[in-house]
Amino acid sequence: MKTFAISILLFWLLAIAIGMVIGLQGDAIDLNAILASPNSQQWLGADDLGRDILARVIRGVEVSFMVAIIVTIITMTFGVFIGLVAGFYGGKIDAILMKITDIFLAFPGILLAIAFAAVLGAGLGNLILALCITGWVSYARLTRGQTLSLRNRQHVIAAESLGASVPRILIRHILPLLGSILIVEATYSLASVMIAEASLSFLGLGIQAPQASWGAMLRDGVRYMLVAPHYVLVVGLSLMSLILAINLGGDYLRDKMDVRTEH
Repeated sequence: MKTFAISILLFWLLAIAIGMVIGLQGDAIDLNAILASPNSQQWLGADDLGRDILARVIRGVEVSFMVAIIVTIITMTFGVFIGLVAGFYGGKIDAILMKITDIFLAFPGILLAIAFAAVLGAGLGNLILALCITGWVSYARLTRGQTLSLRNRQHVIAAESLGASVPRILIRHILPLLGSILIVEATYSLASVMIAEASLSFLGLGIQAPQASWGAMLRDGVRYMLVAPHYVLVVGLSLMSLILAINLGGDYLRDKMDVRTEH
């Protein structure tokens, strides 16, 4: 499974690199090739406007990776900060921050993202903002729980007794111990964000035409499933393969970084 996951990820990263090198666009409309089946010129066929599906799939994976990486970095940074503060200080600060976290947890994340995207409007920037607003909660709760368990460790108490500042204690003595578990959580978050981006784009609240998005391509392909099944199948299988590879990679990292697991 590890080899499979790495192979799929390398395949998509290589496709992105090749697309950037050759300046792949995927926006060229050919009315004579509408819903064309795979052929020597268009290896995966054409969409409802005659655009090359292969080119648009590659541009779509670029967008997915970009959105996922940006959202994961922002949400992890904010969530880890909230979790560190809540777990270290405890008391009223912890109670207030966790109440806010619980409010966000009371609603399914994708529904909150849909609501914020609908209010903010469609577009790449608003899509990223909507996903960031709802994506920090898991990091906050995870970090807070781990910080509570590390708060009374001897090395932390020793640092406090030597007069170390709170930021120094958090950054130098607690945060490094959270590295492995946060890396694993970030891996799963990448897959979740990609699915959320595709879902919002499918609903028309995410990436807008002519920019390629797998979610929007799925929405368009469903309309022509009976006459051009290759369209929706190619996009659906592409999304499935990437999400599966990332999740398998996350499972592998979790097993390798879990000190309780015998290797």
